[in-house]
Amino acid sequence: MTENFTIVDHPLVQHKLTLMRRKDTPTAVFRQLLREISTLLAYEVMRDLSLTEREIETPLATMKAPVLAGKKLCLVSILRAGNGLLEGMLDLVPSARVGHIGLYRDPETLRPVEYYFKVPHGIEGRMVIAVDPMLATGNSSAAAIDRLKKAGANQIRLVCLLAAPEGVANFQEVHPDVPIFTASLDSHLNERGYIVPGLGDAGDRMYGTK
Repeated sequence: MTENFTIVDHPLVQHKLTLMRRKDTPTAVFRQLLREISTLLAYEVMRDLSLTEREIETPLATMKAPVLAGKKLCLVSILRAGNGLLEGMLDLVPSARVGHIGLYRDPETLRPVEYYFKVPHGIEGRMVIAVDPMLATGNSSAAAIDRLKKAGANQIRLVCLLAAPEGVANFQEVHPDVPIFTASLDSHLNERGYIVPGLGDAGDRMYGTK
């Protein structure tokens, strides 16, 4: 993999991911674990955010203290499963602006079909973090990034829970400039385009729809 691909191997991330992979993990527990992991992933993806200084008063003295620089972050959920990662990241950065991209995967072609797109104004001046639990074929994520770039975004990062080698290769072929952060690079895709060993369909497991 390239320098634009990061596996977040923190022990808590890996432990929680194992619990999520288990097929007997209940929906409510799965959803909570995804929210917790997303907060931990957020620490890594936001590690190098720019800082500036602001003068404040503590109870004892006046000092110059570090604060985030520039415009507020923009978190973009690739619907519907992206909302699970979005919520945990908003716990960490509640002032972030939020966008949504609605895509579904055509079961025959495995190609993405867009049905919704709404992002904040001024996205070209913000760090944009797109979130989607599964980077499988990479088609949906690549299509989402295409739309963000067309909307003016020029500082984009992708966060996913799991990735397949095929999906990473496909995504990086069209968006080599966009860093990927994930908790695991799994073995491969099966004939249905699912990540193996994976954890099944993240959206279905989050919402109990299957």
